[in-house]
Amino acid sequence: MAMRRKTITLTERQDSWVKGQIQSGHFGNDGEYIRHLIRRDQQAQERLTMLRKALAEGESRGKTRPLDVSAIRASGRKRMKAGNECSS
Repeated sequence: MAMRRKTITLTERQDSWVKGQIQSGHFGNDGEYIRHLIRRDQQAQERLTMLRKALAEGESRGKTRPLDVSAIRASGRKRMKAGNECSS
């Protein structure tokens, strides 16, 4: 993969933060941390795109049903009870 050199300007506070991340052992250098942030942003954008697509698909399916909170709670309680019985 080809690498490109970029020059960025940070505030003192931002620079201190990046240095702290490196000193704590999370990253080896500034570039690793910046690439990590870019990857996280890319993943967040991908999740947002998928969510928007799912919402559009759901809306295109037509009429919705009302949400039955009582049924959801009952189902959750049933699952929790079943999980507790399995671990006993």
